[in-house]
Amino acid sequence: VQLQASGGGLVQTGASLRLSCAASGRSFSSYTVGWFRQAPGKEREFVASIRWSSGTTSFTDSVKGRFTISKDNAKNTVYLQMNSLKPEDTAVYYCAAGNRIILSQRMAPSVYDFWGQGTQVTVSS
Repeated sequence: VQLQASGGGLVQTGASLRLSCAASGRSFSSYTVGWFRQAPGKEREFVASIRWSSGTTSFTDSVKGRFTISKDNAKNTVYLQMNSLKPEDTAVYYCAAGNRIILSQRMAPSVYDFWGQGTQVTVSS
């Protein structure tokens, strides 16, 4: 499985960005795709996830109401739409995929089997 993340950039506070995670290699019908981020000196943290089969989504509290996650089945791609960006959203963002992840475990990086390369998001104040 290969994941290709893209869409990062440098924006001002309040702007929007859309990250993409293109997946290849197998069917994702039983997979959960997640977005994580890691700021300098901090641990990698969960941002959002989507269960491929049901479309069930989850978000960390700090991005609820600002970020949305969606998927395009035909393109095997997951999107993270980030609105009203804040300086504290600055980080390297990673997408990841895991098979048959239990909902209660979706926020743990260790349950994801495959990771894409990161894409830098920088929000200036």
